[in-house]
Amino acid sequence: MAAIDCGTNSIRLLVADLPDPSAGPAAPLVDKSRRMEIVRLGQGVDATGRLAPEAIERTRVALADYAAEIDKLGAERVRMCATSASRDAENAADFRTMVEQTLGVAPEVVTGDEEARLSFTGAVRGLPADAASPYLVLDIGGGSTEFVVGTRDGGVDAAISMDIGCVRMTERHLRADPPGLDEIAAAQADIAVAVDRALTAVPGRQAATLVGLAGSVTTVVAIAEGLTGYDPSRIHHARVSYDQVAKVTADLLAMTREQRLAIPVMHPGRADVIGAGALVLRVAMERAGMTTVIASEHDILDGIAWSMANADGRYRR
Repeated sequence: MAAIDCGTNSIRLLVADLPDPSAGPAAPLVDKSRRMEIVRLGQGVDATGRLAPEAIERTRVALADYAAEIDKLGAERVRMCATSASRDAENAADFRTMVEQTLGVAPEVVTGDEEARLSFTGAVRGLPADAASPYLVLDIGGGSTEFVVGTRDGGVDAAISMDIGCVRMTERHLRADPPGLDEIAAAQADIAVAVDRALTAVPGRQAATLVGLAGSVTTVVAIAEGLTGYDPSRIHHARVSYDQVAKVTADLLAMTREQRLAIPVMHPGRADVIGAGALVLRVAMERAGMTTVIASEHDILDGIAWSMANADGRYRR
C-alpha cells in the first residue's frame, strides 16, 4: 500500500506491506519506504485564500518523484489525503487536477474530523504498554492542529481540528527574525484561545497520556533529547517533560532563522516555522495540564495506510 499525506508544510510518502497475521493485532506495518519533502503548499493561504502557483509546482515535482517510487515498489493500493491548505483554498480544483495528472488518483481533501481519526489510528497502534489511556493525541500541522481523545480498544471518542498550525501562526504573528516579545505574546494568546476551545469540545484534560505527532513535535523532542542528528528510532516513543518543552520553545523563539538552521536535527524547510510549532505544543501541554508528552513517528500517514487494509480494491490505480 502507498499512503500520501499532503499537508500545509510537507508532503510525505509511506509504502508498506501489511504485517503477517501471525504477528498479532498490534503488529506495525512493514515499511518499504518513508519519505518527506517540505513543499509549503499552504504558502500565503491564510492571507490570500488561494494556493500559490509556485507552491502547486513544488508539490507537483515532489509528487512525480513519489509516483515513480510507488511504481518501482509495486504498490497495489494508493491513497492520497490532502489536509488543511487544500481545504481552505479557493483554487483547490487546480491542485486536484495536478494530482490526478501526476499520480493517477484523485486526492481526498479530508475533513478535520477524518484527519483526526486517521492520525489517532496511526499514533495509538503500537504505543508502549505503560502508556495509560485515554489518550490525547495532538497532531500539529502547518495549517491546523488536531486534538483527538480516545482509547486503544475503543478508538476515537472525540476530535476537533483548530486553525493553529505552525505555518499559519508564523505567517499571522511571528514575522520578525527573531520574533519580538509582542509577536510571541500575540501568537500565544491566539493559540491559547484555540486550545481552550478544543479542550472544551473534547475531554483532553481528562486524558492520562499526551501523544504528540508531526515534525514540530518530533523536532522539539529531538532537541530536548540532545540528538546530534535526526534519528527516528530514538525519537519514536521518547518522553519529554513540560519543562523541557518550555525551554526548547523559549530557545527557538529567541534564535534567528540562521541559528535554528544550525541545530543538527533541524530540517531546512522547518527552520522558519518551528518556533510557532513548539509554541503550540507548549501551550497545549500547559492548558491540558500535561507534564509529559510521548512523541510518535507514526501518525496520519500510517492511519491512511491502515485504512486501505480492507478496502476491497477501492484504492487501486
